[in-house]
Formats: sequence, C-alpha cells, structure tokens
Amino acid sequence: MKRSVVAVAKFPDWLPGRGWTFGLLLVAVTLLAYLPGLTGQFVWDDDAWTSNASGLLSDVSGLRRMWTRVTALQQYYPLTGTTFWVDYQLWGGWTLPYHVENVLLHACAAILCWRLLRRLGATGAWLAGAVFALHPMMVESAGWITERKNVLSLCFYVGALLAYGRFAGYWKQENESGGVGHGGRCRGGWAYALALLLFVGAELAKATAFSLPAAILLLGWWKRGRIRWREEVVPCLPFFAVTIGFGLLTVWLESGHVGARGPEWTFSALERCLIAGRAFWFYIGKLLWPAKLCFLYVRWQPDTGSLWQWLYPVAAAGLLIGLWAGRRRLGRGPAAAVYFYTGTLLPVLGFMNAYGMRFSFVWDHWAYLSSVGIIALVAAMAVRGADSLPVPGLRLAAAVLLLSTLGVLTWEQSKIYADPDTLWRKTLIRNPKAFLADNNLGLSMLGRGQVVEAIAHFERALSNQPTFAEAHNSLGSALAAAGRLHEAVGCYRRALQLKPDYVAAHNNLGDALAKEGKLDEAIEHYREALRQRPDYAPARNNLGAALAREGKLDEAIAQYAQALQLNPAFAEAYNNLGLALADQGKLTEAIQQYEKALQYRPDHAEAHDTLAGVFLRVGRVEEALTHYRAAVSAQPTNAYFLNNLAWVLATCPDPAFRNGAEAVQLAEKACQSFHPPPAALLATLAAAYAETGRFDDAVRTARQALDVADKAGERDSAAKQRQRLLLYESHQPYRESN
Repeated sequence: MKRSVVAVAKFPDWLPGRGWTFGLLLVAVTLLAYLPGLTGQFVWDDDAWTSNASGLLSDVSGLRRMWTRVTALQQYYPLTGTTFWVDYQLWGGWTLPYHVENVLLHACAAILCWRLLRRLGATGAWLAGAVFALHPMMVESAGWITERKNVLSLCFYVGALLAYGRFAGYWKQENESGGVGHGGRCRGGWAYALALLLFVGAELAKATAFSLPAAILLLGWWKRGRIRWREEVVPCLPFFAVTIGFGLLTVWLESGHVGARGPEWTFSALERCLIAGRAFWFYIGKLLWPAKLCFLYVRWQPDTGSLWQWLYPVAAAGLLIGLWAGRRRLGRGPAAAVYFYTGTLLPVLGFMNAYGMRFSFVWDHWAYLSSVGIIALVAAMAVRGADSLPVPGLRLAAAVLLLSTLGVLTWEQSKIYADPDTLWRKTLIRNPKAFLADNNLGLSMLGRGQVVEAIAHFERALSNQPTFAEAHNSLGSALAAAGRLHEAVGCYRRALQLKPDYVAAHNNLGDALAKEGKLDEAIEHYREALRQRPDYAPARNNLGAALAREGKLDEAIAQYAQALQLNPAFAEAYNNLGLALADQGKLTEAIQQYEKALQYRPDHAEAHDTLAGVFLRVGRVEEALTHYRAAVSAQPTNAYFLNNLAWVLATCPDPAFRNGAEAVQLAEKACQSFHPPPAALLATLAAAYAETGRFDDAVRTARQALDVADKAGERDSAAKQRQRLLLYESHQPYRESN
C-alpha cells in the first residue's frame, strides 16, 4: 500500500525556529495580521452577548442563570457566556480586550491544530497551523466578537483530541497495529477523563463540537485501518451520549428559541441536497482561493429542475466515494481529511435548519472547524511538492510568500469589523441584495437620528425581501421617530401578519398606540408580547408606563419591579419606577431609583432631567442644576431639557443660582426647535428676558405665550401667563416660590 499523502514527517530543518518557538512566532504574526480589527466596536449580534445581556453580566446571579437556564442566552453556551461575564467585570464596554482575547484564542487553536497534526505524524503540520492562523476566511470567527464561541470551542475540541490520542496510543508506533495496547487504558485513564471533560467544555462553548466522537473514530481508522468495537467504539460511547444530548438541545433551541423555523426554511429533500452540494464546494473554493469574502453571501435559489445545480452534489458524492475506493492507492489520509471536513460541516450544509440560513446558505464562520481537514490535506500536498525543489531557500521563500499573502488578506478583511456601519457598507458592496445589511445599516442611522436615510435603507431591504418582518418593524420605528404614527402602526401590523409571535413588533406597536392615546389597545399588545415571552423586560417596562398613565401606579410599580428582576441593569425601568414613586410622593425612594438608572447608564438624559425635578421639589437646587446640565449635555438639542435648565436659571429665588444671560441663551435655543413654540417654552423665554432686565422683550414674549395657551385651550397656563405679564409690565422679574 502506498504511503498516505498525509504521512509522517519531521518539523523541517530549514525552517527557522522549532517547537514552541514556532508557536510564539505564530501568535505574534496572527496578532499582527488582525491588528486593524483589534480596536473595532461591537457589531451585529455582539449585543446579544454584551450590552443586551448586561442583566446577566452585571452580577453573580446573572452568571448563575447562564448555567441553570438554557434560554438565558441566545443558545445554551454558558462557558462562552462566562468568558463574556468575566470580560464585563474587567473591561465593561471597552472592546479592545474582547478582540485581543478572540484573536489569542484563534492563535491558540492554530497552535493546538499544529501540535495535533504533528503528533499524528501529518506532513506539513507546521504549514497547516500557520495557514489556519492567517487564512482570511477565519476572520469571521476570530475578528467578530460574538464568535468567541467558535474559537473557544475549537481550543477545547482539539485539546480533547490531544488528550484522547494519549489515551488511545495514537502517538505510539508500537500500538498502530494493536489498538490501545494491553496497558494503555490503565496508564491513560486520566487522559480519557480529561478528553471527556474537554469535550463537554467544547460543547458548552458551542455545539459544533458534536462531531468529536466521530472524529475520534475517523482518526483511529486513519491510524490503524479499521474500527473495532471494544477498542475504538466502546470508549467513545460516553462521548456520543454527550453529543446526542447537546445535539437535541441545540435543535430545540434553534427552532423554538433562536427562531429557525418558518417559510425561509421550507425546502424539499431534493432542494436541501442541492444546497448541501453547492455549500460543500463553496467552502473548499474559498479556502483555496479566498477572494471576495463577504459577511453575507448571496442566498441562491435551489432549483431541482436545473441540471447544472445537480453537478454540485453529484461531484461531492463522487469525491467521497472516489476517495474511499482509492484509499489503497492514495492512502487513507486524503479520505480522512475530506471525511472530517464533510462530517463536521454536516449540520450547516442545509440538511438541518440553522438560523443563519435565513440570510445566506453559507457563512465563513460555519466552516471554521471543518476547514482544518482541507487545510491539513492541502498543506501536506504542498510540503510534499516543495520537497522536490532542489534549493531549501526556495521552499522557505514559497512558504513566506504564501503566508505573507494570507496575512495581508486577513489584515484587509479584519478592517470590516471596525464598526457596524463599515460592516454593513462593505457587505452591501459585495452583495447589494443583502436585505439584512440594509436593515441593520438603517437601524444604525436611526440610532443617530438620521431618520430620512434610515427609511431609505428599510425600504430597500423590503424591496429585496418583502416578507422580512424585521424590516417592517424597523421601518415602523423610523416612521414613529418622524412623527408619522399612523404609518408606523401599519408597518408594525404588517410585521405581525408575517410573524405573529414577533415580540418586539408587539412591543413597538404598543408604544405607537400609546402615543396615539389608545392605551387599552397598547396594553393588549404589551400583554401579548409578555404572553409570548414572559422574560421580555422592555414590554414589562412599557406596560408599567401605560398603567401609570391610567393612574394604576401600584400595578405599574409591580411591572417595573419584574422588569428589573429580569434585567437588573435596565436603566429605563429604574427611571420609570422613580417617576411612579415620585407621583406617589415617595421622593426619597424615587431619588434612589434615578440614581440606579444613572449608575447603569450615566448618559440617560431623561433620568437626569426627572431626578433634577425631584431635587427641586425637596429644595436641593444645586444638585438639580447639576442634573439638568447633565441632561442638556447628553441631548444638546432637546428643547424640553434646555427649557427646564433655563427656567431654574431665570426664576430661582436664590440669587446664587440665577444666571439670566445663560437662561436667555438656552430658552432661545429651545424655542428655535418649534414653529411656533409651545406656550411653556415661550413663558420660560419671557422669564429669562425679565431676569436680564429686557422687560419689553419679556412683555412681547409673554403675550405670545398667552396667545398660544388661549388657542390651545390651556386655561391654567393662560392664567399664569396673565399674572406674569402684569409683573413684566411693571418691570419686575418672576420668581418661583420656595
């Protein structure tokens, strides 16, 4: 029998540095290649593990929930969640350490792969490890913070294989024909236990580690040429039990919790074969020629009547069968490498539902583990081919050229994770029909107040995918921000037609209806959102706000308390609870809630503003001014925050706190936001003019305020304007009573 393409070979003498020196060098060049992305912000889906999971990350109770509640996180990956919990304690929202840790874990995985292949006697193990570390297709796993689960899981996965290899005697030549050996298990019992423990760790980091027991049997077949029941299969049974348990849990979570169900996943068995065949070759193509990598690839349409689409699965099946048939001539190595690639990729080839299939059938990070098989095979072939070169310097030059090219490509690819806008804009350049990219870029713009631009992106997303419920919901939010509530309500209702259990749309529809004064219907939608997801804290908070508007303060407070129990870092709920307590006259308790809101979100303008109002009620003017200024600093164009600060500066009975000139400046800026300004803003401007001695301006502005109040039917406001007008006409400023 010919020796396998993947065969025993020593670390090359001509390569500078050996052993762990090579490992340290690999870490250094990997960090260098990823340098542009290390300072990147959180991007899509990162919030699910960081900012949106702050209620889980803030204290030990959240850490406990990660491990004891399978739906606490997106998926039941509590080990990954624990690393983010530790990061949050150490770094908060500073993203640099998150990125550095991801890249270091990726480099560690590359080193472990190198060590494993070297232990197995694979030719070109050093090259395989280096290519894996620097290949740009791995950037989606190492450069995207949320894929910490991928790089962490692979470290445990390969560690488990190393430990199992020690137990099974894979590293011992004398055992190659005799299985484990008569004393192997006894001496390697600790290695077996360690392998099982590491495998469980890999599954707790990400369920893609499911393939490890099959990989163990595959390695045994490669090393020994057969799989025997007692020596190979029986020791793997506990590993298979772990795989089945985590596999069933993952399938249930993907469908019931993550949402991998619906028309986007409705394919026949034949269509799934077409998807799988094309994906099989897609990843191999990108590994061999990593050009035009994209965060979201075009989601092709499987057509069972298309002859050329059938070439993909037929060719894939032919390759697998051919490698088996030619194992005696080619050796078992190529078959083992390709079978490893196929088996580890199986869950995301299209035969099973994965949430990401909604947007694309292929993702770079889905092939992270699987790529090791193809990279190892190609590296072995390359090193074998390089051995024929007469000059060792040429081999070194070829290796340096290859790795440098990959490093440069990784450098460029890592730049797309600089921030959400960059990620989505680069994606749209490569895939203009990426409706998710348009939707998320629109959300980013909406968050910055670019409402018109956001609407354009949401509409383009819907033109490319009219049934994308999230884009209807996003468009509704943009229209609501533009004051077009009736249109917003229509968008939310359309989103719910497409996705009746869409919790966020129920919540947003409730908000829009509440703004229209339809509190009863709003409350129905909040309650429906909570029926679908009782742990959805935003709906509890909003239900509380609606109940408070109806005067049901005790019920509102109960809802806020439940929201805070679900998310102890929910600043908006603390703020609303403070409002309710203040309305009940419990000012000291209200102050405590506002301070908690600001503890978790120091830039919460509404909390600063309402806390300032409470401080005024208890006579703490200096602290009130501090918080009014903080509210204005957080939202410099908010007319009402400007107005509140201006009012205190103009009318405070204590001259130490009055500043008429600043009050005029603030009040004029507030009034410029409206045409015409409301009576309350005009009244503040009139008081500010009077404080500076500009009584003619004060009289004129007060009359405008009186006219606006009369036309609006605001009788109380009109009465106050008449009283103040008399003061200004007699050249006296207005002072608030103590």
